[in-house]
Amino acid sequence: MKNWQKLVIAILIPQVSGVLGALVTVSSVGSWYQTINKPSFNPPSWIFGPVWTSLYIMIGISLYLIWKSNHPFKKKAMWLFGIQMVLNTLWSPAFFGLESPLLGLIVIIPLWVSILACIKVFKPISNLAAYLFIPYFLWVSFATLLNASIWYLN
Repeated sequence: MKNWQKLVIAILIPQVSGVLGALVTVSSVGSWYQTINKPSFNPPSWIFGPVWTSLYIMIGISLYLIWKSNHPFKKKAMWLFGIQMVLNTLWSPAFFGLESPLLGLIVIIPLWVSILACIKVFKPISNLAAYLFIPYFLWVSFATLLNASIWYLN
């Protein structure tokens, strides 16, 4: 497979995950999510789409950098990427689909850990791949705090 094809696929994988999450989220954002208690630092709803789209592009590029490498940790790194992507995809159905901040928290904590593991495993393969995961890690850290706060307040 050519590198440009790998790049396109690598960027599409997180975007597809995001679309799947959005399909579940849309029905709850206008109803259930509006009625629950949220912390004062809850961002406006319009910010989530652009932030997630940008983050998904960044982690897609990160996946591409790992995929095109010949490093001995490549397989482990690809598996870790897949694990965190599955957890990322499961969070929206858990939190929004099932309207369960507790279940969302149960999913987002291992997601947070798996993102941190990706950064650690990616670094010896590609510094840039690891660095591209840092904004994602920071946003999911914030999302974890937000999720925990919503669970606590409700």
